[in-house]
Amino acid sequence: MTVLHLADEGEAADLVAFLARLLHYDRGAAVRLQAAGTALAVFGRPPSFEVLAIRAVRLAKPYEEGLDALLDVTVSAGELLEGVDETAATAVVPAAVTGPPWAGVLPPRGGWRPEAGLPAPDALSALVGAAVAEFRRRTEELAPEGRTRAELDRIGREIWSRTVGTTGLPVRAVHAAQSLGFLRPAADAPRQQAAGLFSSGAWLRLRTPYGSIAVRRAGLGGLDLSVR
Repeated sequence: MTVLHLADEGEAADLVAFLARLLHYDRGAAVRLQAAGTALAVFGRPPSFEVLAIRAVRLAKPYEEGLDALLDVTVSAGELLEGVDETAATAVVPAAVTGPPWAGVLPPRGGWRPEAGLPAPDALSALVGAAVAEFRRRTEELAPEGRTRAELDRIGREIWSRTVGTTGLPVRAVHAAQSLGFLRPAADAPRQQAAGLFSSGAWLRLRTPYGSIAVRRAGLGGLDLSVR
């Protein structure tokens, strides 16, 4: 049995919150775990947003019993959640599962360059709020016979595929960041810093102190996929 020793109760609570939010969107969600040294990366894909969500967790030590091999496994998010002990700041890694296709294709580990033009977190949250309000207004204006799943999906795709200014980052990535708790008001987080946007090949990454959202940039094909 592999037991991860998290840095403190706060890290355990943040991991619990992240897993719970993923399960809210997909009760059968899987996550890919990669740990080396005192860092754990938890990858998930909430289906509503079509993005990869990454939560970094600090570890007190690599593994129980002093093992130091790299951990890289895909597991059930629900079983991992059940194995987290917030008081003890530990997490039992459940048995591996056959991962979904996305789990075999992750963003590159390195080569990330900063991109300009990303608004401040408050402005990003306002952008998402305006998009949500527009979606509600447009769907409520539909005649009952026109309120089909296809039409709702069409409106949603139109709104959420818009980009944030000139960055190329789709609004759905910002929506995912907010929904997963990665964009928090400064009052809730003394360590709050401005969110940053980074690129590496075909990937864009919205990074905040609480987690990252990675998404493929449109029109760049299948370049530099990292299959691990």
